[in-house]
Amino acid sequence: MSRARWLAVIVGILLALGLVAWLIDAVYRLYAGVSLASPLLGNLLLALLLVLLALLIAGVVYYGFLFGRPKRQRPRPRVPVQRSAAAKDSLEAVRQQATRIQDEVARQALLERSRELESTFARREFRLVVFGTGSAGKTSIVNAVLGRMVGQVGAPMGTTIIGETYPFRFKGLDREIHITDTPGILEAGIVGTEREQLARQLAAEADLLLFVIDNDLRQSEWTTLRSLVQIGKRSIVVFNKIDLYPEADLQILLDRLQDRLHPLIPSEDLVAVAANPQAITLESGETLRPDPEIIPLLRRMVMILRSEGEDLIADNLLFQAQQLGEAARELIDAERLKQAEKVVERFQWIGAGVVSAMPIPVVDILAAAAVNAQMVVEIGRVYDCEMNIERGKELAVSLTKTLISLGLVRGATEIFAIAMQTNVATFVIGRAVHGATAAYLTRIAGKSFIEYFRQDQNWGDGGITEVVQEQFRLNQRDEFMKVFVKQAIDRVVQPLQEREEGDRSS
Repeated sequence: MSRARWLAVIVGILLALGLVAWLIDAVYRLYAGVSLASPLLGNLLLALLLVLLALLIAGVVYYGFLFGRPKRQRPRPRVPVQRSAAAKDSLEAVRQQATRIQDEVARQALLERSRELESTFARREFRLVVFGTGSAGKTSIVNAVLGRMVGQVGAPMGTTIIGETYPFRFKGLDREIHITDTPGILEAGIVGTEREQLARQLAAEADLLLFVIDNDLRQSEWTTLRSLVQIGKRSIVVFNKIDLYPEADLQILLDRLQDRLHPLIPSEDLVAVAANPQAITLESGETLRPDPEIIPLLRRMVMILRSEGEDLIADNLLFQAQQLGEAARELIDAERLKQAEKVVERFQWIGAGVVSAMPIPVVDILAAAAVNAQMVVEIGRVYDCEMNIERGKELAVSLTKTLISLGLVRGATEIFAIAMQTNVATFVIGRAVHGATAAYLTRIAGKSFIEYFRQDQNWGDGGITEVVQEQFRLNQRDEFMKVFVKQAIDRVVQPLQEREEGDRSS
């Protein structure tokens, strides 16, 4: 029981005793008064009061016992089982998503990766990744672990540009461990950047990460470590090459590192080692090479694997499954975006042709024409959102009103009026401006509708106005406008000129 509870119980008991003392005094006076008149009645009253006092004491004792008794803790669910089940559900969702990917190569790659994740978990392997700068001594750490651990070391599982992976076992652990050496990070040049990206990918796939340093943490190292910890990577910071530091300096440096790493890394997960100690020259001239000081790291690894190993594997499986699901969603979104943009491309020139062929204002056409409503319906179909033509008209009218309220219709008309004056014959310039403006505004509308469907039929926090303004900004760049004006001349102006010349000749 806590100190506060004990204090409350003591105060309660004192109050109860004070009340009892007051009652006894009052009862005694009552008894003395009654006994003078009738001794029998006084005795009965005394017996009744004694019974009430006994009940009061029993009640205080009973409720005091209930108050001080510790609450039963509900058994916690088995986290690894729940996470494993969640990961398997995620992998199943990935396979369902893969059926919607049209790119055969990408689809098969996703399915293969999902099968790899499942088989890795089924084989009960524990993945240990050694990560850090190229000069920190990562390979020495791997060699020292493989040379001093208890168990048999297997042959390397493959030599690639991203290093080697060795399988081995610790006694008392039923999972095989795969330890992977990675390329160094923070290396210069394009090749160095590519190698770092590969190293980061391996680190993100680790069940347990050994982050190797040989000096105080640089800001770039600390930032990298923090990003890995934030995505859930269980990490041991291995301070290597302790044989190069005097004992007093080493302790100061380790204390400083603990302060910097807190609360990112627990103090017990900062381990100092000397994986490849420097040779010592004796007075006799003989060279002596000390054994690696790796035992503290091995002990910490074994402790983590025994106490947290199943949780870490389940966490990593769930993380990898979620990452794969995100990759699948990105592929699907990219394919849908490409299809939707083709729909917009087609309808913008359909709208331009309709408007340029009819002598009515652009605004009226954009508000009433069925082409925009049909475009909305087809974009919705790309995003698996079934929508009837009436709902499509409602959305088209709503967006057209937004275009007008923002002044984009007038602005676009002025832009294309200026552009067409130097490129189009006078006798078709009016219709050409109307057609090009209609195409451009239809494009803005279509791009806005794409964002609407990408956000699950939601305009977002900023509403339809913010989406339309952003699409107008993106489609107002000089490079795009030059290309668009040229396309408008080819698709709108030339057909108008040919039609006018044909009418004149006839």
